[in-house]
Amino acid sequence: VEEILEEEEKKEGAEKKAATVSGVEIEDLEKIAKDTSVVKLVNQMLSDAINQRATDIHIEPYRHNVKVRYRIDGILYNIQMPSEIKRLYQAIVSRIKILSNLNVVERRLPQDGRAIVKIQDKQVDLRISVIPSIYGENVVVRILPVNLMFSLSDLGLDDRDRRVIEELITKPHGIIFLTGPTGSGKTTTLYACLSRLNKESVKIITIEDPVECELEGITQIQVKPEIGFTFANALRSILRHDPDIMMVGEVRDFETAELSIRTSLTGHLIFSTLHTNYAASGATRLIDIGIEPYLISSSVLAFISQRLVRQICPYCKKEKKNNTLLLEHLSGQKVYYGTGCPKCANLGYMGRTAIYEILVVDDEIRQLIMNKSSAGDIAKAAHRKGFRNLLEAGVDKIKQGITTPEEVIRVVGV
Repeated sequence: VEEILEEEEKKEGAEKKAATVSGVEIEDLEKIAKDTSVVKLVNQMLSDAINQRATDIHIEPYRHNVKVRYRIDGILYNIQMPSEIKRLYQAIVSRIKILSNLNVVERRLPQDGRAIVKIQDKQVDLRISVIPSIYGENVVVRILPVNLMFSLSDLGLDDRDRRVIEELITKPHGIIFLTGPTGSGKTTTLYACLSRLNKESVKIITIEDPVECELEGITQIQVKPEIGFTFANALRSILRHDPDIMMVGEVRDFETAELSIRTSLTGHLIFSTLHTNYAASGATRLIDIGIEPYLISSSVLAFISQRLVRQICPYCKKEKKNNTLLLEHLSGQKVYYGTGCPKCANLGYMGRTAIYEILVVDDEIRQLIMNKSSAGDIAKAAHRKGFRNLLEAGVDKIKQGITTPEEVIRVVGV
């Protein structure tokens, strides 16, 4: 008994000591993180990133240094930071954690948080992700403007594509799938479509993971798979809320896909996304995850694939002589590029625009889907009726002087 009591006393002593050490650590870290120089450095980093049109800030510790990079127009760039960045690294991470209400002393597990801050008299939504690496915590801060407006006219659609999309989204029922890799602008396109349809006479509900931006007048739901609130479960629940239009953020499995498609057959218009690279492979992807061809052919209105290409900076735009790229598409055409200037931080590009391929499911495409035809056969049939693939859409942007051959090749992967 005495041995047991002695052991318990040792444990209690160790716990008290750990709590004291932990308490001191929290106090010290919070004190350092609130130091004027650290607060100023973090604020300056955020302000600088916004001025450079960055969408993400990456803070990455290594053995001998700490690297800070901004993602600008989809590309990561190293940013020159003050020499004390290495010394203040932990304080900077702690400051960011405090802003987003994360556990300051937890360095072993990933953490995700959110903060709404005011920078340059504008409210900005920050999505923070912290993950442990071998040299310390790696931090990514995503920068999202608050109250951002979404419009079809801002997507870079030409007249033809815009007319097609506007006709598709005014259908009374059916499902429209957007495809493309992460970061290709699918969410922006979805939000623009929903904003176009958002009016008093319709009920719109979205199911997202995560909710990227808040849309006034639209009910937005965040899934929580860790407690069993999945896309499929959320979809079942919202059907009892009398929606007219729904957005299912992503079809990841058979259950969500089948439920979304069957729901679209009961008088609802549904938008969703699929993990495929091209529009023509959308149907084959659904078949691969177990959806019957007859369900696809009777419900899907269109598969839309998209990418984002950087736009040539208008302040340093010049004609490029002796272009050797994509000559089979650009023979005799004027080609432009950006030389680099202070306005674009010497990048030659400023902003991005989208290129689209829109595969409308008509009677011929429906029959091909029923026959389980290949993506290649579906694309050929669509081409005969004027379907334009991503490369062709990119070439049109080059001809208009909006982007460069190098950028289209980089994005489309010719």
